[in-house]
Amino acid sequence: MFFNKRKKADAPKQKPKKAIIKPLNYSNKILVAWGEAISGNAEIRNFLIKNGYKELGIFCFALTNDRKSIQWLIENGYPHLSALIKASEGDNIALKWLHDCKMDILKFMALAVQGDKNALKWLNSHDPFAGQLAHKMKMVKDHIEERNNSVHQINP
Repeated sequence: MFFNKRKKADAPKQKPKKAIIKPLNYSNKILVAWGEAISGNAEIRNFLIKNGYKELGIFCFALTNDRKSIQWLIENGYPHLSALIKASEGDNIALKWLHDCKMDILKFMALAVQGDKNALKWLNSHDPFAGQLAHKMKMVKDHIEERNNSVHQINP
């Protein structure tokens, strides 16, 4: 037997943990820095991590599919940033979760990263910084996709 299966009656009773969702309230200066970090500026990304904005720096790693970073976001009160990444990759469950939690900015950012022009228009009229961040995220995701589909890349 590969797994030690318990009967449901034997399973310990655990209360479901309520997810902690920390707010995303940043000055324009920090949002500009985050955008630069998303675009690949390692110096600014490291500055964010070391100066009280660890979640924004870790987000940059998570955006490039680093599983440990995605898990860190979830475990440290930023599941909404993880959902933004997943939804931007076409995960409809993550997109629905953002919608159900009334996180419209993040939902429209994810849609804009997917290439939805109406979502980008909505962002630019409601939160231009979010529109710029979505554009930078799209560039990163497009680069990853291009690299993955390159005939010159060795795929195991």
